[in-house]
Amino acid sequence: MPTPLPAPYLVALSPSAVDLLGLAPARLADADYLATMVGNSVPDSSLPLAAVYSGHQFGVWAGQLGDGRAILLGDIATAQGPMELQWKGAGLTPYSRMGDGRAVLRSSIREFLCSEAMDALGIPSSRALSVAGSDQGVMRETVETSAVVLRLAPSFVRFGSFEHWFYKNRPEQLKILADYVIDRFYPDLRAEANPYQALLAEVTRRTAHMIAHWQAVGFMHGVMNTDNMSILGQTLDYGPFGFMEAFDSQHICNHTDQQGRYSYANQPQVGHWNCYALGQALLPLIGEVEAAQEALDVYQGAFAAKISELLHAKLGLSSELDGDQALFDAMFSLMHENHVDFTLFFRRLGGLQLDNPAADEPLRDLFIDRPAFDAWAVSYRERLRQQDGGDAERKAAMDAVNPKYVLRNYLAQVAIEKAQKKDFTEVARLLSVLRRPFDEQPEHEHYAALPPDWASHLEVSCSS
Repeated sequence: MPTPLPAPYLVALSPSAVDLLGLAPARLADADYLATMVGNSVPDSSLPLAAVYSGHQFGVWAGQLGDGRAILLGDIATAQGPMELQWKGAGLTPYSRMGDGRAVLRSSIREFLCSEAMDALGIPSSRALSVAGSDQGVMRETVETSAVVLRLAPSFVRFGSFEHWFYKNRPEQLKILADYVIDRFYPDLRAEANPYQALLAEVTRRTAHMIAHWQAVGFMHGVMNTDNMSILGQTLDYGPFGFMEAFDSQHICNHTDQQGRYSYANQPQVGHWNCYALGQALLPLIGEVEAAQEALDVYQGAFAAKISELLHAKLGLSSELDGDQALFDAMFSLMHENHVDFTLFFRRLGGLQLDNPAADEPLRDLFIDRPAFDAWAVSYRERLRQQDGGDAERKAAMDAVNPKYVLRNYLAQVAIEKAQKKDFTEVARLLSVLRRPFDEQPEHEHYAALPPDWASHLEVSCSS
């Protein structure tokens, strides 16, 4: 059961999530709704539970972990199918180990905003209905105030959920879990000759596609432990995440990750490694190592195909031709050497005109080595001339996939600092902007600007 949160107050609601759940917006400010959002009141129809799992953390087997501060409220029917509701930060569970079961306002606001931002970007992700705070203090590096996020997903089952029963040598429980996942989320796989092999292949494919989406938008998860990997291929557990700003392929967004295991460049390989960990856990059900390997071999082809599809769309290329990969490689190399802002580059690239290089200036100004950009732009224009369509048509297509607004760390920090002073208007305003990431929104132009100098000193870590 959740532990009551003293004197809770509502920080923010997601109108989109409210609509998804079919709730009445006018009633959500009522005290009884707020009590449910933070776990102070448990609906009669709810049977709260916390789930055990284990996992590999930073590549090392960490043993039993479990929902140390997350408690499942139940599920609710939606237009997208059943959606589970989970309190994060609602107090101690049987798996809290040395933790207090709480979450802090800082990280809760970040998870709330990023969950909803990622969904608006079209990236598979858990969602968030609300974030609520309390003046109750919790100790991290310093004393911070506590909060609860009410988050949503079709399932919170993780790779580590399977690893737990495998390493405990509990094949009966492993089979129960696998059968549950197949029957509830992948029923078509039941007809396969080896449903467990098919499950591994489908999860591997979805994971590859998810990480391709991350790479294409410059998102870094920060802590890709196997216990943070969704069995549905959805982005899960927002901790020390970050969106790429000055492009550095080796950028590490998590200050705790001293070795850079979860850098931007490593995410695709780590995703594949994590699928191998899942494959090891499912091996008793799959039966043959060769069958598991065959399922895992899906990853590289699925990732390559998806990232190619996404990059072609981002560059406004309507077909795939020989030489396109060399164009992409040269682009990323140039971006890396010049530390070009990731989001601004792709957004401004849509404004490039085929026969008017003078219009390149806003894009060109992102580069220190402007002649090098000019040389790449020549190659890019040559490629564009190999397809039909005008500048306006191409720009519209590119703007529909290259966001103008992402959750930069400094934007989240500004909202957090105001919320810590009980001013929640910036959280709501920022959420509204992030829910329309591809729209111009001229009234919010400053949210798309280069980060201020002070933002370079921000660090995020696993402490939350």
